[in-house]
Amino acid sequence: MSQQDYYQILGVDRNADAKKIKDTYRELAFKYHPDRNEKDPSSAEMMKKINEAYAVLSNAEKRREYDAMRHRFGENAYGQFRNAYSEQDIFKGSDVHQIFEEMARSFGLRGVDSIFSDFYGPGYQRFDVKGHGLHGRGFIYRGGFGKRRGKSMAGGGPPQLGRFVNYLFQKMTGARLPQPGENIYDTIHLAPEFANSGGPFPYYHRQRSKKLVVTIPAGTRDGQQIRLSQMGASGKHGGSDGDLYLKVKYKKPLLEKAKDFIVSTFGK
Repeated sequence: MSQQDYYQILGVDRNADAKKIKDTYRELAFKYHPDRNEKDPSSAEMMKKINEAYAVLSNAEKRREYDAMRHRFGENAYGQFRNAYSEQDIFKGSDVHQIFEEMARSFGLRGVDSIFSDFYGPGYQRFDVKGHGLHGRGFIYRGGFGKRRGKSMAGGGPPQLGRFVNYLFQKMTGARLPQPGENIYDTIHLAPEFANSGGPFPYYHRQRSKKLVVTIPAGTRDGQQIRLSQMGASGKHGGSDGDLYLKVKYKKPLLEKAKDFIVSTFGK
């Protein structure tokens, strides 16, 4: 996979402030909007790249994390960052959708729902309706892009509403909506020396009763997450599997453990 850099994608300096990043993104989003580039399929791919770059660089915490990876891993920072963050994590809390809606109102372009249903398959679950005299195609929004009417849309809304929609849809059509699998979170304990050098690490996946060999990237930090795509809970009715997230914790030397025990028991 070719390496990318979020600053280069947006064309901004690594010291650019938040206003510069937002203004630049607005210009690029308008330039590469699919409705203005119908004869240029490559514009859609560029649009996806600048969306992701802006979502990361406009978030202070994600930007600090990415900058730290650039300092440590250089041109491999992008790959390291994408191992630690899922697509939903990257866009969570972003105001990308607001900027798209502003362009839609000002210039008559398509809004975020229409554009992102084309861009991000996992965020928008497509389905075919056949049976009971009905035939058609549509999608259900399950993604994590910001907020609508003041309520968070991350995770696809309240679970009670999701169950009701699935029940009503099945009653009306006789079909079932695809349901993506849940993400699974676990912790692995590594010696700092091994985490620094990296390498294969044996892991037993309890939910799947399966032994895995996880490749630990060199320079993995304490608290960093490693994402294994589609190794989470299985999806239902054609839905995609969830992801497995392994949080790295450093093993403490025996002497340090004893010191911690003494401090916690008897105080300093």
